[in-house]
Amino acid sequence: MATDRDTVLEAAVSVLSRRPTAHLDEIARAAAISRATLHRLFPGREALIREVGLLGLQRFAAALDTATAGEGDAEAAVRRLVEAAVPDAMLCAFLAGENQLYDDENINALWESQIERLHRLFLLGQQQGVFRIELSAAWLSEAFFDLVAGVGWAIQDGRLAPRDAAFSITELFLGGALRRSPSPTPPSARTTETDNS
Repeated sequence: MATDRDTVLEAAVSVLSRRPTAHLDEIARAAAISRATLHRLFPGREALIREVGLLGLQRFAAALDTATAGEGDAEAAVRRLVEAAVPDAMLCAFLAGENQLYDDENINALWESQIERLHRLFLLGQQQGVFRIELSAAWLSEAFFDLVAGVGWAIQDGRLAPRDAAFSITELFLGGALRRSPSPTPPSARTTETDNS
């Protein structure tokens, strides 16, 4: 019976996201295959980590596509993106925590492309008057991705039920990102009496 590479990669991310230095033996056990089979699929640790990273970026790109991020109502697009991204939250957690990935120029370019797509979504929402303008679109992008990653870890550790994940992200993120009236002023834009004197 042929081994499904994606199944092996998902088993790998469940181990590596919490134990980045885990041995290949542990990953093989989690995938229910022998170390020899793992080695036939991925010639070494670096190749395995790169493939997990590529899978994560491909899945997140597919979630952005599914959500039609950057088109129409930005709040609705974020809600669709959450629903599309949550099933792969653990891959997002891996992407957020595996610094070794970003030594690879191709991985880094793909990552920058996904973050840029998020950035455009939040910028569109700011232009539509949906999202707060005192929070930069770049920061909203980073915060959103990190929140999805955090949900991946919380589900893995049993602190959050998978069925509650999309609701938890949507409520927490939009609770802080949606425009309010009046909007608070960020500390960097505040002036004090001392500044004016």
